[in-house]
Amino acid sequence: MKRVGKLEARLVREVLRSEFRSTKAVGMLARAEQAFSDYLGVEHSIGCVNGTATLHIALEALGIGAGDEVIVPSLTMSATCFSVLQANATPVFADVDSDTWQIDPESVRKLITPRTKAIMTVALYGGAPDYSRLLDIAGAIPLIEDNAEALGATYSGKMIGSFGVFSSYSFQSSKHLSAGEGGMVCTNNGTLAEEARLVQTLGYAAVRSSSTRKIPKSVIQNPDYLRHESLGWNYRMSELSAAVVLGQTLRASELIAPRIRAAEALSEAVETASWLKLQLHYPEVSSSYWALGATIERPDVSWETFSETFRRNGGKGIYAAWALGYQEPAFQNLSFLGREKFLTRPAVELFSPGTTPVAEGLQRKILAFRTNEWSQAGLREQVKALKETIRELT
Repeated sequence: MKRVGKLEARLVREVLRSEFRSTKAVGMLARAEQAFSDYLGVEHSIGCVNGTATLHIALEALGIGAGDEVIVPSLTMSATCFSVLQANATPVFADVDSDTWQIDPESVRKLITPRTKAIMTVALYGGAPDYSRLLDIAGAIPLIEDNAEALGATYSGKMIGSFGVFSSYSFQSSKHLSAGEGGMVCTNNGTLAEEARLVQTLGYAAVRSSSTRKIPKSVIQNPDYLRHESLGWNYRMSELSAAVVLGQTLRASELIAPRIRAAEALSEAVETASWLKLQLHYPEVSSSYWALGATIERPDVSWETFSETFRRNGGKGIYAAWALGYQEPAFQNLSFLGREKFLTRPAVELFSPGTTPVAEGLQRKILAFRTNEWSQAGLREQVKALKETIRELT
């Protein structure tokens, strides 16, 4: 199977034939947005330049800014907490569950204050957090789902993406669906969708009144036409990216299935080693396996040793867990491009060692095995390399 196929190529050619002229526009972004909404089962999908812009848009649409706090998990890529800083708000780091590695509802409960204006979850490695408990704890506080790694995952038999008021997806090159870059922010709330589009399109008032978001030339060429209702960012997805996203969305089930098969095959190998522990999932969750997670439970085997042995045996490499958000130099040095003045608490209270002890204990032990193998032969080679590595280190 080819990751990018004939369908995507045909849709890209359709855009190129339009020569990017408004008179020949093929409406590719609107088509991609509708297809993604249909796949996910949501009312509104808004195409953006990447999966960080989507989170920033969600926060701005909710009116979150200086003086507000947003609870985020520490064990994830820093784009999640960066988006909070981009909105001039303060990220407050929650710990994770020791078995599922997802944001811990009890940690969230302890962190809620009157300043808490949103809770941002991350569906880590293709799994999903415990939405039922989180929603019960959150009450009226809006939940934003960062599902960049979990397209197609389900919770209680329902595809994730509409448990929060917003959900966010990424089309960066490593994701289930890829256009090289791009993102989608989704919601079932029409009012919030309008607010999100204002942020996405430089505050153009026309997005409120036009289902196609195309402004007639007779209107836009008039000298009295007033364009910008509010401040916004130029976060709109390009037509070329949208063409690939449309094709990938129409092939979503086909593209997700190999990852699940790879995870199942790799899991069998991992389970032969008593000193490796698989990432668990809540009983309600069906994972779409952006990666297969496991931890090394032997002090005499380091991540570096395992990874080097795996490569020597023919493995393509293993993802490590990111440094926790507050461990990154940007947080330790408060290099926030001036936004440090908006922090609601002293940095020592927010970003010190020991802030999330469970996540700190997991981070150096995590092995995230690649599941993006597009051929059975390639998968067999990776499973063989893993088995040989386990045999050699046991």
